[in-house]
Amino acid sequence: MPLHLETARLILREWDDSDVAEHRALVGERGGGLLSVEDNRRIMERQFARQRETGLALLAVHRRDEGDFIGYCGLTVGRASLDEPEIAYELFRRAHGRGYATEAAAAVLDAATATGRERLWSSVRPWNTPSFRVLEKLGFERDHTTAEESGELVWLTRSLP
Repeated sequence: MPLHLETARLILREWDDSDVAEHRALVGERGGGLLSVEDNRRIMERQFARQRETGLALLAVHRRDEGDFIGYCGLTVGRASLDEPEIAYELFRRAHGRGYATEAAAAVLDAATATGRERLWSSVRPWNTPSFRVLEKLGFERDHTTAEESGELVWLTRSLP
């Protein structure tokens, strides 16, 4: 998977040190408090190690004109597999409702298609209506639901191309 993608309004690229600090704030928006700098760095180090192992990446998303970090988007093994990975994205609330998630995910979808993969997955919590809208715009369809300790999870899939 390429580690640099561009769209009309966004640049998706490898993480740098300034993004790691922003990632900590993004994770803090989920609730449950702000991670320590050390805990956040460990999360990022695990992510980078998985990237080296799999060739899949969650890329930092920056707005092209403003240059600011607004979240991440990319492919991960996650709950899926290397051959049929998960597409994942998360944006700061301030960036919601502007089509950025759809734009970033569409670029990742095109990159996944170029790798020769035949299918992608996504898993979404039932309450996350905005993520369902993004995935539906990209042609994902609901496949099944599973129960986890943390609650129900809805699985969606999309055949490529």
